[in-house]
Amino acid sequence: MAPITEVEGRRVALSNLEKVLYPATGFTKAEVLHYYATVAGVLLPHLRDRPVSFLRYPDGPDGQVFFTKNVPPGTPEWVTTAEVPRSDGPARMVLVQDLPSLMWAANLVTEFHTPQWVAPAPAEADRLVFDLDPGPPATVVQCCEVALWLRERLAADGIGACAKTSGAKGLHLLAGVRGASSERVSEYAKTLAVEAERALPRLVVHRMTRSLRPGKVFVDWSQNAARKTTATPYTLRARPEPAVSAPVTWEEVADCGSPEQLVFRAGDLAPRLTDYGDLLSALFDGDAAGRLPPA
Repeated sequence: MAPITEVEGRRVALSNLEKVLYPATGFTKAEVLHYYATVAGVLLPHLRDRPVSFLRYPDGPDGQVFFTKNVPPGTPEWVTTAEVPRSDGPARMVLVQDLPSLMWAANLVTEFHTPQWVAPAPAEADRLVFDLDPGPPATVVQCCEVALWLRERLAADGIGACAKTSGAKGLHLLAGVRGASSERVSEYAKTLAVEAERALPRLVVHRMTRSLRPGKVFVDWSQNAARKTTATPYTLRARPEPAVSAPVTWEEVADCGSPEQLVFRAGDLAPRLTDYGDLLSALFDGDAAGRLPPA
């Protein structure tokens, strides 16, 4: 039987704590849970009220990896859920609202993926996202060049952007927005991706077509669609090492000269939080959220 621990008055079963999930470093499930407890203060605001899609890897990244969108079997009754409309009919999904539900979800061994809207209004976006994905031999270094161009372009429209690593190969740009539908944000993001390709034709591609992507950065604007999700800030990723989708400063983006400079692992986050706090905190400032220009 899994040991039971009490988290803020809730009983949470934690299983297989000594199991090694990241063989390259010997990082165990207990360390995964410790990591999420350490970053809970900054992670939870990015999860709150957003239906979570779990990318589960219970036997580590080399084992079975699968998405779970509906409420998993055995979910405690105290975990908050919400009915979410989908094209194939409404579904009930988990909302990770507090530390107990975060620890319960982390025990499932998961990447957290969230949409650019809060329940129960998928048609109304409050965030804009670009996923910058490098096609080898391009790396995150080239993603940083594109990110700086997009930052200036967004600023020209009065929209402030923040950056984070994807936790894999690329970079994510996020911005707070208001007064726009998910459909309108998608249209706007596509317009900027096309502009980026025209301005940086040797560096950027805005279409997903694989044959176009070698050596270029794919500016994925499509994750603004209401049905899409993006790796949540501070989530661990199912990679060979316990890599994190970590917020970064614009100075770090501008100074990036090698891919390793923007690789952050679980153990790196506590000192970064001491130094910087949540570098994405501007996303919660409703007064600072940008309004998209008219279509």
